[in-house]
Amino acid sequence: MRLDERSLSKLKWRCRRGLLENDLFIERFFRHHEETITTRQAAGLQILMDLADNDLLDLLLARREPEGDADCPEVREVLALMRRPPAITT
Repeated sequence: MRLDERSLSKLKWRCRRGLLENDLFIERFFRHHEETITTRQAAGLQILMDLADNDLLDLLLARREPEGDADCPEVREVLALMRRPPAITT
């Protein structure tokens, strides 16, 4: 199920981070997927936002994989989308 506007707005606010590198990944994710974010993906993002900035960055850069509570299908789905390199435009 697609996320409604109010929930999307709250999610975007929740996703603000203190580390610029994380913000860049998150901004790109929203730029490409904002119109299609599902409640499942939102749940995955919420779990990721509970992590410390450096732990989140390690996951985004694929230095490590999710562990513990973060090792669930929702998180892995969102991470795959966030890790996808940006499309090259000419």
